[in-house]
Amino acid sequence: MNVVSYQPTPAELSYTFGGRPAVGRVQPGTIIEMSTEDCFGGRVRSVEDLPSRVCEFPYLNPVTGPFHVEGAEPGDTLALHFVAIEPARDWAVSTTFPHFGALTGTHTTAMLQPPLDEVVWLYDVDVDKGVVRYHARRSDFTVELPLDPMHGTVGVAPGASEARMTITPDAHGGNMDTPELRAGVTVYLGVNVEGGLFAIGDGHARQGHGEVCGTAVEAAMNTVVAVELIKGVSTPWPRLEDDGHLMSTGSARPLEDAYRISQHDLVTWTSELTGLDTLDAYQLVSQAGQAPVGNVCDTNYTMVAKLPKDCLGGPAVYESAHSRLRELGRRYLSER
Repeated sequence: MNVVSYQPTPAELSYTFGGRPAVGRVQPGTIIEMSTEDCFGGRVRSVEDLPSRVCEFPYLNPVTGPFHVEGAEPGDTLALHFVAIEPARDWAVSTTFPHFGALTGTHTTAMLQPPLDEVVWLYDVDVDKGVVRYHARRSDFTVELPLDPMHGTVGVAPGASEARMTITPDAHGGNMDTPELRAGVTVYLGVNVEGGLFAIGDGHARQGHGEVCGTAVEAAMNTVVAVELIKGVSTPWPRLEDDGHLMSTGSARPLEDAYRISQHDLVTWTSELTGLDTLDAYQLVSQAGQAPVGNVCDTNYTMVAKLPKDCLGGPAVYESAHSRLRELGRRYLSER
C-alpha cells in the first residue's frame, strides 16, 4: 500500500484552483494523509476574533494541495475516495458577516437596511461523544448537534490556464459546500490539465443544507483520501457516489440554473447507464430522485441531484472505482 503524508505549513496553503504548481506527485492507487485548515486559516480562535480584523481578503478558504496525479490528462476523470475526515481540534467556529449569506443584502442585492452584525460563535467539538456543542451568543441556550465531518471544498485546476478563487464552485469543483461530501463518499472530477492538480480544504464539523448564514461549523481536519485515475472517461460536472446513491452537482447563479445543471447531468447519466430513452430517464429521476442543497451564499450556488442506485439495478460506474477505493480504505484503516 502506497501511503503519502502531507502536512502543509500556512505558507504552503493555496487559495486558488489553478495558477499554482503541484506540492507533490502521486501515482493512482495512492492513499494521501493530509491536514487541512478551516476557512479562516485557523486565525479565528475566540468570539472576539472577528474575521474582518484577523483575516485578510482574499486569503480565505485555504486548500491543501494541489497534487499532480501521474498519467492524468484532459478527458480523464480523477476518483477521490474520502477514507476518513476527522476534526483536528476540539473547537470550531462559525460567523455571520455583513453583506454575506443568504438572508442579508449583498453587493449584488442592494438593500437599504443595515448590514448584519459580524458575530462569531465558538463550538465545542467532542469526537468521543460524536457531537458539537452550540452556544447562543445572546442567551444561555445551548444544544448538542451530531458531529458530521465533511469537506466543503474539493476540486481540480480549471482548463485554459484559468485560476479560480477557492470560494467559487463551478464545473471544476471548488466550494460546493454539500454535506453529502463526507467520509465513505467518492467524488469524480473531470481532468482539465495535465496531472489534474486536485486540492481539498474547508472542513466542516457539520453543516446544514444551504450553509444559510454563509459559514458552517468551520474546523481543521485530518483527512485521508484514496486516489484513482479513470482513463478516457470524461466528467462534465463533479459527481459523487456512496454505497447507496449516485449524485450529480451543478453550480451557477441563479439557483434554478444550478438545479437544472445537476438534474440534467443526473438524467443524462441515468440514460447512459441504463440505456433508457432520455424521457424515460427523466421520468425515473423525477419520481425517485432527491435534491439536497449545497450552498446558497457563495459566488455561485450549488445543487445536488441524488438517486438511489437500486433504482438503476445497482450499476457499476467509473469502472467500479468506488468499490475498489472503499476496500483500499478499509484495508488502510485496519492496518494503521
